[in-house]
Amino acid sequence: MLDNLQEKLDRAGVFQHGIVNPRDVEFSETVRGYCEENLCRQYGKTWACPPAVGTVAECRERAQRYNTMLVFTGKYALEDSYDFDGMMTAMRDFKDIAARLSDEVRPFLSDYLLLSNEGCGRCGVCTYPDSPCRFPDSVHGSIEGYGIFVSKLAEQAGVKYNNGENTVTYFGALLFNQ
Repeated sequence: MLDNLQEKLDRAGVFQHGIVNPRDVEFSETVRGYCEENLCRQYGKTWACPPAVGTVAECRERAQRYNTMLVFTGKYALEDSYDFDGMMTAMRDFKDIAARLSDEVRPFLSDYLLLSNEGCGRCGVCTYPDSPCRFPDSVHGSIEGYGIFVSKLAEQAGVKYNNGENTVTYFGALLFNQ
């Protein structure tokens, strides 16, 4: 899988990436607490976010089934630091990057877990919690919803958390065994 990795990342549109061991990643109830405060308005509304993704302990266990975590980012320019529309457009674009990366690695990995930024966005209205997910093979759990401090993960992976004034950077992770 790591053969031609840079080509796969480039085709997907990834800005930066780094690799960490999932066992070295901190999974935090504090981060999950932010989800429960519903600051992003996705808590309890999508299969990609808590509580649908399970407890922090379940998320940790799921992630630690893999020995490699490829942390990846997308960087987006904003008009200014209050450019909410630009942030929302970037958020949707990053979900597309995650989907393209998934498409790139699917032929090479029989088992992997892909985490992305908050929510899902695949469907206009999510079926959670009334019905099963319509696209279970393409829903990507929220990296923060898993309880991961993205700023700490960025440092571990050697990628920039902040990419300058009037930018927003979104994070994802591809977990797999090599």
